[in-house]
Amino acid sequence: MTFEQARLVATGIHPLSRLDNPREVVRQFTPNWFAATMGTGILSIALSQFGKDVPALMAIAEGLWLFNIGLFALFTGLYAARWIFFFDGARRIFGHSVVSMFFGCIPMGLATIINGFLIFGVARWGDAAVGIAHALWWIDVALSIVCGIAIPYMMFTRQEHSIEQMTAVWLLPVVACEVAAVSGGLLIPHLTEASLRLDVLVVSYVLWSLSVPLAMSMLVVLLLRMVLHNLPHVSMATTSWLALGPIGTGALGMLVLGHAAPEILATNGLGQFGQIAEGVGLVAGLLLWGYGLWWLAMALLITFRYLREGLPFNLGWWGYTFPLGVYAVATLRLGSVLPIPAIHGFGVVLFAALACLWLIVGARTVRGAWRGDLFVAPCLKSA
Repeated sequence: MTFEQARLVATGIHPLSRLDNPREVVRQFTPNWFAATMGTGILSIALSQFGKDVPALMAIAEGLWLFNIGLFALFTGLYAARWIFFFDGARRIFGHSVVSMFFGCIPMGLATIINGFLIFGVARWGDAAVGIAHALWWIDVALSIVCGIAIPYMMFTRQEHSIEQMTAVWLLPVVACEVAAVSGGLLIPHLTEASLRLDVLVVSYVLWSLSVPLAMSMLVVLLLRMVLHNLPHVSMATTSWLALGPIGTGALGMLVLGHAAPEILATNGLGQFGQIAEGVGLVAGLLLWGYGLWWLAMALLITFRYLREGLPFNLGWWGYTFPLGVYAVATLRLGSVLPIPAIHGFGVVLFAALACLWLIVGARTVRGAWRGDLFVAPCLKSA
């Protein structure tokens, strides 16, 4: 795969300014579109954090969640249609060293919908919403594990990679597991059976461990790559923000699971470990959050540098939203645990930045989709 082919994944710019045929929307549809459901979903979740104080914001957050369900259903239908009607082209994705990474966006987008059932659905549909969230969570767990294992295996056996061409998109397939772990932590309080709650807790911790250590090792390689080969091409500028994804989600997972653990462990005769789990959750969450401050500062500096060169719009801009969103939610969560108002205030600033970015990226995505410029499948051009 050439560097130009990798660049096209982020740019989403078709060689033609318009699609030759509406069927091209299906033929050129790739999983990176699901990043839009990730960004929209995390905005609705972040917005719900302020809903108790401002009911109007909760209504807006719920509306975004419902919109996100429709968006996810639309993208699922388009991608399924591609496999049905353009199977030979669709299967080429497995050999592509960049597009295949975006499979991880599918379970991560689904996770935001699951969280919405717990945040918004329970108030409207009660136990039915919990049942839906529980069923979808196990599906999400399966998809996340498959992405986290199968995609790296294909990287080892079927694809060509180099340090020079590496970007943070390598993180996408492995981060899905820790996103599912956070959803598990949110699901636990709504379950009633003690043994089932313990099962979900244990699975969530395992999911966290399947993702965070591997993601941290990738960040080490990414740091080395940037030192040796400088920054990626401007078309891959947004990948500098992806590092915040596993860091923010990892911190949030530790905080959520640590909060849920004491009661569940005590109910199942493991009460002596409850306070340990809660303490580890707080300390680990704080440490990861602090680590994220470095990557946040670096992402801002790198972005300002790219802006001086001119930063063309592409689908990769959705890479600004979800990582920033999960880091913002983790900050707000940490601010609710620690009696330090500055942390909560920082979370509000991050949320405001997220909302502005979502409006900008969303508007430009709608325009690009209407024109047809954003539908491209680089794997169709690879040998």
